[in-house]
Amino acid sequence: MIRSAFRAPLTHYAKQGDDFATQADIAAEKAILDVLATARPGDRFVAEESGITGAAGSARTWFIDPICGTRNFAVDTAFVAVNVALRVGDVVRTAATADPFAGEVFWTAGEGGFRRADGRDEPLGPHAGSHLVDVDLDNPFPWSTPARLFDAEGFVDEFHPRVLSTSLALVWVAAGRRAAYITGGDLRDSVHFSSAIAICQAAGCVVTGLAGQPLHTAPHGLIAAADARTHARLVEAVAGLRSG
Repeated sequence: MIRSAFRAPLTHYAKQGDDFATQADIAAEKAILDVLATARPGDRFVAEESGITGAAGSARTWFIDPICGTRNFAVDTAFVAVNVALRVGDVVRTAATADPFAGEVFWTAGEGGFRRADGRDEPLGPHAGSHLVDVDLDNPFPWSTPARLFDAEGFVDEFHPRVLSTSLALVWVAAGRRAAYITGGDLRDSVHFSSAIAICQAAGCVVTGLAGQPLHTAPHGLIAAADARTHARLVEAVAGLRSG
């Protein structure tokens, strides 16, 4: 559905502020929900466009983001992701983030992270050799704007900041294509981030909040790094913004 709608005329449906969806977002989400609700009619569903549906008291909750990167998609830029995650109780047990244009699915069933392409699965292997760090500028840090990170002492001497504007960049940390990913905000129950976070954790990345604290605790945010050294350096850089 996403590939067939790419570079075709799109209708924009206004959301909060200047945010919007397209008919491709809505159609892709319906297709995902149709599959999941048929297989698991007693589950709860939290979806980007249609909100909360299904069984309110279920311990099983699916998080669905049909097109992460709608703004990219709407201007004919093929950097988007499809995110689906299943949380059972408080733990995300299964997750998949798909790149519909590269034909890749990054996934975990709880143990290990994998990349599926051409019908084959390969284990994900994070490494920081690229020194590329994606920074999500949409979600503010609790004490500053994310863009200030680029001015942190030594940051641009060691890392090469990028802004991809989709959760693909987060799973790319698990795949060794990015050294790290940084964003602010409270990401618990996020349709945008739940699947990619679980995949990074399963692949062995170091994943914490902005201050190096356990994820989903104050001051919230996210640092996902390919290794402990990169993670420590980024925690230090973010801490410099806080003290400054």
